[in-house]
Amino acid sequence: MADHKQEQYNEKVAVEQHGEPVEGEVFTAENADHLQRRLGNRQIQLIAIGGSIGTAVFVSIATGLVRGGPGSLVIAYTLYSCMLGLINNGVAEMTVLHPVSGGFIRMAGHWVDDAFGFMAGWNFYMYEGLIIPFEITALNLVLSFWSDNIPVAAVCAGCIVAYAAINLLAVKAYGEAEFWLSGGKVILIFMVFMFTFVTMVGGNPQHDAYGFRYWNNPGAFAEFRTTGTLGRFEGFLACLWSASFTVVGPEYISMVAAEAKRPRIYIKAAFKTVYWRFAIFFIGSALCVGIVVPYDSEVLVAILTGESSGGGTAAASPYVIACRELGVGVFPHIVNALLCTSIFSAGNTYTYCATRTLYGLALEGRAPRVLTKCTKSGVPIYCFAITLLFPLLSFLQVGSGSAVVLGWLINLVTAGGVIDYVVMGTTYIFFYRATKAQGIDRQQFPYTGWFQPYSAYIGTTWMVCIVFSPWSVGSFFSYYLMLLLAPCTFTFWKLFKKTKFVKPTEADLVWERPIVDAYEESFLTPPIGFWTEMLQLVGIGRKRKDRRSSTASY
Repeated sequence: MADHKQEQYNEKVAVEQHGEPVEGEVFTAENADHLQRRLGNRQIQLIAIGGSIGTAVFVSIATGLVRGGPGSLVIAYTLYSCMLGLINNGVAEMTVLHPVSGGFIRMAGHWVDDAFGFMAGWNFYMYEGLIIPFEITALNLVLSFWSDNIPVAAVCAGCIVAYAAINLLAVKAYGEAEFWLSGGKVILIFMVFMFTFVTMVGGNPQHDAYGFRYWNNPGAFAEFRTTGTLGRFEGFLACLWSASFTVVGPEYISMVAAEAKRPRIYIKAAFKTVYWRFAIFFIGSALCVGIVVPYDSEVLVAILTGESSGGGTAAASPYVIACRELGVGVFPHIVNALLCTSIFSAGNTYTYCATRTLYGLALEGRAPRVLTKCTKSGVPIYCFAITLLFPLLSFLQVGSGSAVVLGWLINLVTAGGVIDYVVMGTTYIFFYRATKAQGIDRQQFPYTGWFQPYSAYIGTTWMVCIVFSPWSVGSFFSYYLMLLLAPCTFTFWKLFKKTKFVKPTEADLVWERPIVDAYEESFLTPPIGFWTEMLQLVGIGRKRKDRRSSTASY
């Protein structure tokens, strides 16, 4: 009887997604809701990269350099990347098994406590929403490299219109746009890496083989707030705070899982490459920034204090600063152009994730049900309309300096991002306990995290310590606003709904798995690899497609 009901439900959802089938045709539902699985392997991989490489890699990372020095920066980014890798290890296991709409925020409510899911969802939504105007503000800073006369309001309006146009299209169109935009990020990051290497060995107009000069003078470790050993330790803590804002990634893969083709294969591949992305993009960036610019650079100090000296170029990127000091001519313009596309791409990804987060909340009744309304192409239209209000905050920079607004937004969202990882780790601990209590062999899962549950315990404990890092009294409100909201939202929902923590023996570990299993089994062709899809862009192997047991192929 249960199987018959499942078949009826699958047919109902499939008809809603594709229309009435022709005679002899059988559809298998892609999801238990209205989202459609249209993202291919290459799109998923580049979206994962696009979500992880944001403005902070090229711009905000300089703040950590000024406060802690190059040595502290590399150590902090390496350590934080390792800790986030432990969190990724757990969320990968859960997401590959349950690639549901809303990702980890719905898992939190499903396996921990409904109030915990309410808190997690609204925290992530606010985090994603607030980071959209951050990217728009950063874009204005980067554009000022070419001219100070570019209208700030026009840039803000243009970004909002562009985000609206891309995200109103079907998810496949969004994926294609993000594929090309994220490709620009990859090109940019390898260009700045190459720039660092070539110039440090003397390949610059001044023929100055500066090498690791700045690690010796002014030194590898800076003092922050106080002097001596304590000051250097506080500088290291500041670098950790910088890393917590810059090093991201697992949450974006979890959020796109519900719209990914063959998630048990393509999403798993995306999660497994996270570790390489951490090592190359984040640790590599921390190393390069400390090579090309000294931590006591007057221009970088001007960024930190919000002074106007140095102008937009100072705020744009340490690499651009290095170019100007070395007398490199054309390269800064190339870097700046690709930096603009990278920043726009990041804002586009955050708009997408915020929309899907609100949709996931609505599916679980943690937001008004009317928000579950989707267009025929699978776009949560009302969720998108509300999310588009956040970019309007970028107009604040019309009255205040861009650097000042940038600082506000960084402080507001950093704690929110770390809370997301605490949620992921805590959710996995409850998930693991449930598998043990119900006698489920995790080795039978499509992906099994290693060193569990110890990875989850270590990673979660680390993130809790980062959240409660001590900061100045003057910055308390901006730093801890998101942290203060978390227990408030949790307590409100727990009292309002009288929720209870989920017992390990009662946790539903089946959930939407039958639908995903049936969807995966409906494919008649083997998975298409990333490089195969890349070759198809130039006409090689285009006949090879994902074909399912119905007459439809995607």
